[in-house]
Amino acid sequence: MTIYKAPLDDIRFVLHDLFGAEAVLAALAGGEGHTRDLLDAVLEEAARFNEQVLAPLNAPADAEGCHFDKATATVTTPKGFREAYRTYVEGGWAGLTMPEAMGGQALPEVIGVAMKEMLDSANLAWGNYPLLSQGAAHALQLHGDAWQKEVFLKPMVEGRWCGSMCLTEPQAGSDLGLLKTRAEPAGDGSYRITGTKIFITAGEHDLTENIVHLVLARLPDAPAGSRGISLFVVPKFMVARDGAMGERNAVAAGAIEHKMGIHASPTCVMNFDGAEGWLIGQPHKGLFGMFTMMNAARLAVGVQGVGLAERALQNSLNYARERLQGRALSGAAYPDKPADPLVVHPDVRRMLLTQRAIVEGGRALMLYAALQLDIEERAIDEAARAKAGELVAFLIPIVKGVLTELAQESVKEAVQIYGGHGYITENGVEQFVRDARIITLYEGTTGIQAMDLLGRKIVQLKGAGFRHFLEEIGGFCQQQVGNAALGEFIAPLGKAANEWQALTMTLAERAQANPEELGAAAVDYLYYSGYVALAYLWARSVAAAEGSAQSAALKQAKRDTARFYFARLLPRCAMHRAAIESGVASIPAIG
Repeated sequence: MTIYKAPLDDIRFVLHDLFGAEAVLAALAGGEGHTRDLLDAVLEEAARFNEQVLAPLNAPADAEGCHFDKATATVTTPKGFREAYRTYVEGGWAGLTMPEAMGGQALPEVIGVAMKEMLDSANLAWGNYPLLSQGAAHALQLHGDAWQKEVFLKPMVEGRWCGSMCLTEPQAGSDLGLLKTRAEPAGDGSYRITGTKIFITAGEHDLTENIVHLVLARLPDAPAGSRGISLFVVPKFMVARDGAMGERNAVAAGAIEHKMGIHASPTCVMNFDGAEGWLIGQPHKGLFGMFTMMNAARLAVGVQGVGLAERALQNSLNYARERLQGRALSGAAYPDKPADPLVVHPDVRRMLLTQRAIVEGGRALMLYAALQLDIEERAIDEAARAKAGELVAFLIPIVKGVLTELAQESVKEAVQIYGGHGYITENGVEQFVRDARIITLYEGTTGIQAMDLLGRKIVQLKGAGFRHFLEEIGGFCQQQVGNAALGEFIAPLGKAANEWQALTMTLAERAQANPEELGAAAVDYLYYSGYVALAYLWARSVAAAEGSAQSAALKQAKRDTARFYFARLLPRCAMHRAAIESGVASIPAIG
């Protein structure tokens, strides 16, 4: 059985010392009440819920899994999940960041993300149920008609209903232009949806009385390809425009997938057989609503990476301190014991510091992105909203792509530290590996995130968010000139940022001559971008710690981990740069 203790000290450090969240939020519309006392109180309650309610369910729910009844097309969740969901709803967590007009608490996204990290550490599979619901709710909030918000959104914010995202089909995968699901007008303003969707997380379950599916489908006059996709709301139980819930709709789960991990989260085949649905937004403009859901989900999946990496770190660190094995190379560190603890060995410390650098750097990156999202949504100044929006668009593929990939490294190192005991189910860390594997695939593979970053955010959108981020790094480096305490970080950070800019310009030029260069370079460019972004936040973390009232131990830990990051992880950029510079010619055709 693995342990979990919410890392409140580091979350507070990032929010208050690193980013000054209280002052940032106070300057936003509706943010005057978001005081440090309130934010800390919410975090305390979140920690209590996740430590005491969700974390104990993690291992037994993984062992039990979900149960599918083919005769009734129903899914029963593992023991304790329904009770945990009721506690979640009673605590007001379902509507934490949603508008007060919809029944939510209107708290900032940065607090929602901090809560979500704890939830994913505690029980990733359970966290999938509200994750998709929140994405669907956000799409309805932005794109739904007034009556749709009243009828569908309010019960979702209350937690009485959940939502799902029904995008992928057997023949389509991530290529939405190949979708075949049909939507036929019924003559009364509604539509009849017919088709099959696959890989639908929480498409069927027993946690709520209704499930609101957001479905991509084609109208009869739809243009071919992605330009002909519309978005529909299709409830499990039909709902009249006055909110009255009716009979079971013609949508049902055909099966649940047998998966490598996240056994307590049902991944469903969903069959729509002339199900009643309602158009969201304009015909053939469903991708706008889909990207609203997708961006929210991509940030959330990046958070899953940090959550899993945090729990892996806690357990591997605890094991390394307690497990006695071998002697330090310089002589017995604990001569009164039969052997020294694992933590005395440099290679074990290397693995632990790699995990810590990933977790704490990743936490800073995801909360930075969430804070920019708050600025985009609530800033009074239009220019500030636009800049933050460009930053968010730029950062989302890095948060999703890099943090989920680095989570694989973190959970792998946890198993490695445990040795053979890590491979044993009873010790719990092998579950982290199984659960983490899906997060590099959710909401688009790492290659898709990489092409979104390089092909769209850099080339098509002229690198607007990239320029903002580089300017911020440059401003920070300039501000720290002459600061001897930061000197060891500022010079290599400035060099990395300059090389990042030059590499980006070179790639953009090469792509004009041969677009295939983008595909050949994209994943390495994504990693390169992530490592430089994390270096910036690690340097800022040291500066923030030094200027804070934090303990000497925390200040030293931040400095030590930053030194490790700059010495051991940031140099990986050289490998990725070499791969990028080798070009598409280094990737020959395979016959």
